[in-house]
Amino acid sequence: MSNVSEQRVREPLPRGFWVIWSTVALDMVGFGIVAPILGRYADRFGASGLQVGLLFASFSLAQMVCSPLLGRLSDRIGRKPVIIVSLIGTALGSFITGVAGALWVLFVGRIIDGASGASIAVAQSAVVDLGKPDQRPRMLGLLGMAFGVGFVVGPALGGLAALGGPHVPFFVAAGLAAANAIAALVRLPETAGHARDSRQVVRGKRRVNRFIVIGFFSSLPFAGFEATFSLFGGARFDFTEASTAGVFFAIGVAISAVQGGFIGPLTVRFGSKRLLQAGLIMMALGLGVLGGASTWIVLAVALGLLVVGSGVSNPSLTTLVAETAPPDRRGEVLGFQQSAGALARVVGPPLAGLSFDRVGIGAPYSLGALVFLVAIVASFRLSSTRR
Repeated sequence: MSNVSEQRVREPLPRGFWVIWSTVALDMVGFGIVAPILGRYADRFGASGLQVGLLFASFSLAQMVCSPLLGRLSDRIGRKPVIIVSLIGTALGSFITGVAGALWVLFVGRIIDGASGASIAVAQSAVVDLGKPDQRPRMLGLLGMAFGVGFVVGPALGGLAALGGPHVPFFVAAGLAAANAIAALVRLPETAGHARDSRQVVRGKRRVNRFIVIGFFSSLPFAGFEATFSLFGGARFDFTEASTAGVFFAIGVAISAVQGGFIGPLTVRFGSKRLLQAGLIMMALGLGVLGGASTWIVLAVALGLLVVGSGVSNPSLTTLVAETAPPDRRGEVLGFQQSAGALARVVGPPLAGLSFDRVGIGAPYSLGALVFLVAIVASFRLSSTRR
């Protein structure tokens, strides 16, 4: 039986998948160009620390609001036009940021970019539309790998572009998004009519709500980890900016490897629900260990748990959400999942920073491990499903 399953996993991926993958990867490269340098760029306009934080939060807030809306729109008119319009919006947002002459213009650019970035759920829906149920975990894992590629390549490209001036990286990101939109117009397939499981029915609002709870309470502490790790590393391990960037580079590569190479075979063997539960437990343990880490070995163990846990839990959660939603509402339901993650990225960093300042250096991670318990309990209350 397992041999049959392994053969299914190794079936050729549906035609059009790699076009969607490359579209997402290029989009993430553009985001990776902008994100690391935005704070320094805003400082040129006299932005305070709070205003820089709000600038980043405005992106996630726009993404939170627009993810379900764009997902629902893609259910009605198709995935392709929504993705193309979103890429055009990304190009416009990056261009506005590049030509900004005042701080409020930066906010406009980030809000437009964030609203356009809500198309992630639409791309996930397109992948699920194309794939057979047994292929979906692998395809969503590979799509997660595209995110990793973007975050690895983007900052390096942005650093090179910045040599030409502070505005240049944003123009590069805008040009990349515009070229990506043109390529998508020509090459991107329409997938909304290709769903393989049209007999599927909604399994209940309660189940969807549990997915949203899991998505929020697993993203909240991880967002806090991303926001405060440079402070933690500097205080405990004397990390510099370069060494912190190196750690995040390694984390991105490792998560991409897990999602791209292992999620398919692991799902065949254990199932998405068990992988989700195991991944959440590993992330909670990783944060708990990280909170007390004072040696390099303990730090490596903690980050290893976080990497593997994140690598298996994220695509598994998306797979379960996709299996719950019917084809004609898949974009909307996946949009709500992305919206929960976006809200967590708004709330998580300031809460983690506050606990770092007021409670202690390791507090964001020790408290984050406790927050993970909510997601873990919710995952164990999910009913068993069969694909």
